[in-house]
Amino acid sequence: MNENISELTHQVPDNVSMYDEGIRGQEKNKINPGTLYLVATPVGNLSDISERAVKVLSGVDFIAAEDTRNSMRLLHHLNIHKNMISYFEHNKKTRGEIICQRLLDGESCALITDAGTPAISDPGEDIVALCAQKNIPVTSVPGPCAAIIALTLSGLPTQRFCFEGFLSADKNERKAQLEKLSEETRTIIFHEAPHKLIQTLGDMLEAFGGERKISLCRELTKLNEEIMRTTLKEAVEYYKANSPRGEYVLVLAGNDNPKSRLNELNLLSVEEHVRFYTDAGMSKMEAIKAAAKDRGVHKNEIYRQVSVK
Repeated sequence: MNENISELTHQVPDNVSMYDEGIRGQEKNKINPGTLYLVATPVGNLSDISERAVKVLSGVDFIAAEDTRNSMRLLHHLNIHKNMISYFEHNKKTRGEIICQRLLDGESCALITDAGTPAISDPGEDIVALCAQKNIPVTSVPGPCAAIIALTLSGLPTQRFCFEGFLSADKNERKAQLEKLSEETRTIIFHEAPHKLIQTLGDMLEAFGGERKISLCRELTKLNEEIMRTTLKEAVEYYKANSPRGEYVLVLAGNDNPKSRLNELNLLSVEEHVRFYTDAGMSKMEAIKAAAKDRGVHKNEIYRQVSVK
């Protein structure tokens, strides 16, 4: 391996960069027919578009976009005029087949999302799977990814992490998801919309406890970029007084002492245990069920003890 690097180095004059035109010929820049290109686009700062992304968007036969209106603004900025087709959550099955057939007929396509890297928490994953079934080549033009940007800015451990994306809109399913994650030791990354943030933070407080560290990242790469590094308890208090704005990436610390929170709760009296959950926003019956689950007893036993008091 070292020998090959040495030979390549000797072939390049000292005053020529490894990224100059002579070396680019050896890179994967050719646009091939019948290939799907996953092209990452800026999450907020148009200057983050890569040279290769511009080349691919300019050279493919057509572009599949999550929202053609949003993507048209980016393409106009880049002075790129291409045939476009919409591809999003509610038409992904029919449009996926159409796109794949065009690829099988020899056309090349660039898939872009509204912002960031396609196939991360969006329907791009479905068309990649469909292409894999049909033996259609897929390649990536890497670039911005909101989850990774937020992780690196969070101030939390980055060596081991997991990505959860958007939580379920169903209250019970969301709580079940968070309960499963309560003992996760890796840093956890979520996406959340502003109108759901307060409810989500309340559910997280209930599942993870108030002292768990969290970084709330919004307007990433934009002029008003904001990274709030705090605890779940403080985050809930802050957004009681301040309305959430913009799309959020939430980076949550992993559990550095699995089972510790459950042990702490079980040291409380039954009444204090139930109050912990009601203070977090649960109804009394929900809190009784949660406390019963923590203690491994039937809810009626908790109900009787609380009612007696």
